Amino acid sequence: MESAAENPRNARLRLSPLAYRRVCLFGVWALGFIIVTGAAVRLTGSGLGCPDWPTCERNQVVAPWQYHAVIEFGNRVVTGAVSLAIVAAVLGSSVRRPRRRDLTWLSWGLVGGLIAQIVLGGESVRHNLAPPFIMAHFMLSLVLLFNAVVLYHRAGFDDAPPDARGRVRPRGPVTPLVPAEHLIMGRLLVVSAAVAIFLGTVVTSTGPHGGDPKARRLELSLHRVAQFHSAAVLLFLGLTVLTLWRMVRVGAPAEVMRRGELLLILLLLQGGVGYLQYFSGVPTWMVAIHVTLAASLWAVTVQFALGLTTRPDSRPAVTPATAPATAGALDADAVLAPAKA
Repeated sequence: MESAAENPRNARLRLSPLAYRRVCLFGVWALGFIIVTGAAVRLTGSGLGCPDWPTCERNQVVAPWQYHAVIEFGNRVVTGAVSLAIVAAVLGSSVRRPRRRDLTWLSWGLVGGLIAQIVLGGESVRHNLAPPFIMAHFMLSLVLLFNAVVLYHRAGFDDAPPDARGRVRPRGPVTPLVPAEHLIMGRLLVVSAAVAIFLGTVVTSTGPHGGDPKARRLELSLHRVAQFHSAAVLLFLGLTVLTLWRMVRVGAPAEVMRRGELLLILLLLQGGVGYLQYFSGVPTWMVAIHVTLAASLWAVTVQFALGLTTRPDSRPAVTPATAPATAGALDADAVLAPAKA
């Protein structure tokens, strides 16, 4: 096989594991940011600002200089930027040295999710922002963010030596940092977070912010669905407190507890904003904060569950402990060195 030194072109295309992890971090930021811009479209009533797809209006690609059209078109431009971030993740996994198949598959998962998201976005416009399409659109965004966080996490693993067939896998084996029952509780936190967020989309699809004044709403009692959503959040909070309490009792590592504390703080903040917005008449600016915190909380919960295990690492370790402040940022230290967990 031709070495990089013998082929200058291959040398130029090489990407170090640390550099690729930074590419993955950018993908987390981008996918978190588009959740926020998508919420801005809905909250400003601009969901049908561009009534056609993929063009904006009457075979016109660029939006006319109108308030709602510009906001919706701006969100579509952001989608293009996210597409570039995902393409960078896929291409980066191909030129990363050594190349790892798990990273390649996860990056292609982002591509599949993006294509589904674009199709679903077009169908949402064609069906005049029908609530089931909007709910599915948001939940699919969270699936993509989940994929991106997992990709970023696994990109921090050290590489094992190539096997007999030349394939490189993460250095192993996987070692739990907490007892097995706590690993299960960490996964239950992810499930409970997903349920709470899903019920939040039901509340939004029943409430006043439908993306357009004429958009259909779910024919449900807003008070009743808000109660269900609140109950799910309280269950999530109770499970989080119980999980952290049990981890303290068994002496879980400090890095695990730091992630757990961040999760608890975000969850309390999110719950407080949720109650405040409900009793304040659901103002748009507060809903925007609520959506931003929801995306951040989702990323933090996923990272907390992933960080309950570790792998051997021959390099200095750092832990990606935080999640998007605007639905995408991770701890600054996580950018500087690979993660151990």
